[in-house]
Amino acid sequence: MNAEIISVGTELLLGQVVNTDTAIVAQALSGLGINLLYSAVVGDNVERLRHAVETAISRSELLIMTGGLGPTTDDLTKETTAACAGKKLQLHQPSLDRILNYFNEKKVSENQEKQAWLPEGCHVFQNDNGTAPGCAFTAQTGCLIVMLPGPPSELTPMLHNYVVPYLQKGQESVIVSHNVHIYGRGEAPVAQMMDDLMDGENPTLAPYAKEGECYLRVTAKAATVEEADALCQPLIDEIKSRLGNFVYSVDVETLEELVVSLLKEQGKTLATAESCTGGLLAKRLTDVSGSSAVFHMGCVTYANEAKEMLLHVDHQTLLDHGAVSEETAREMAEGILRRSGSDLGIGITGIAGPEGGTPEKPVGLIYIALSDGERTWVTKRSPIGRTKSRAWHRHCAASQALDMVRRYLCGMPVTGED
Repeated sequence: MNAEIISVGTELLLGQVVNTDTAIVAQALSGLGINLLYSAVVGDNVERLRHAVETAISRSELLIMTGGLGPTTDDLTKETTAACAGKKLQLHQPSLDRILNYFNEKKVSENQEKQAWLPEGCHVFQNDNGTAPGCAFTAQTGCLIVMLPGPPSELTPMLHNYVVPYLQKGQESVIVSHNVHIYGRGEAPVAQMMDDLMDGENPTLAPYAKEGECYLRVTAKAATVEEADALCQPLIDEIKSRLGNFVYSVDVETLEELVVSLLKEQGKTLATAESCTGGLLAKRLTDVSGSSAVFHMGCVTYANEAKEMLLHVDHQTLLDHGAVSEETAREMAEGILRRSGSDLGIGITGIAGPEGGTPEKPVGLIYIALSDGERTWVTKRSPIGRTKSRAWHRHCAASQALDMVRRYLCGMPVTGED
């Protein structure tokens, strides 16, 4: 089955709201074995929306519409799409009853009531998190049309709880994808190492870049999830064999998620002392639910005085070597370890830019230390020969710190050198 997605809303075109609906729906379609061929964003304009819908239903077997089902005058998706499909709208009393119950009223305004007017003969998807129901119906062209509310908090549960089971009934195959996440090797060298594996048809292999890292997506199509997984596994094993310790996970999306999980498994705790990253490492760790079980504390010690006062970095170290140095990073990691009583301590100091660099210590020079109380490892990040943003340097420094913890917990060389 070939599909396309149309997301409706002028706010999406203007960039006032990020269109996450397409990604959410696309992932669900992939899991169903449905081929997504087109996606589009259309503003709240009847003529442009009509043209987009007519084009879609003339060339695709499935059209997913997101947004424009609400109570305001610019919510035009339902009326326009139904007209293109040759359908009239009629009141769906159960949906109206749900809207009345939602507002705890015996009567609602015409604007609210219009959400319960749906294409004749459609299959209705109830909205458990809002007022506008979704629906599915077939156009005169034979194209199946599914309309979903725009807010992700409403779209996502409706899609997974009702629409996916509805669409599954007509599918003979599934598509399964696994992401092999890599840190320490860029997309280009990784792709070159995997060049001979890229020509497969089932499973397929494709490289993707992330901020400061990359991943390989392995995708297979089969009659069942189990059969598709079985097709993927030999390729995943070969990738791991070629990349070794640079593979940090399969399907665990971030380094911080993996690190928190490993710390929990091993019953260890972590504390951080940050300078140039300004608390970004601590934020990424605490973004992970349940991190309070393993993350003790974090200190942002931007000023030298703070490094001395909170972490007991030696004053002479700062005079002799400067704040941005291997020696200072080492003492920061060891200082936060002692102060927190954690099993592991991290120290990060460097020059994120765009100002502050010198010929001796240029922008992008960052030292990251990890201490377990018995030994301390230090990694030096050097400028890579091209201009990068302050945000990039900070993000990559935090990622490298996480990777050092990951390597330590997995019994690997912490710096890639020791």
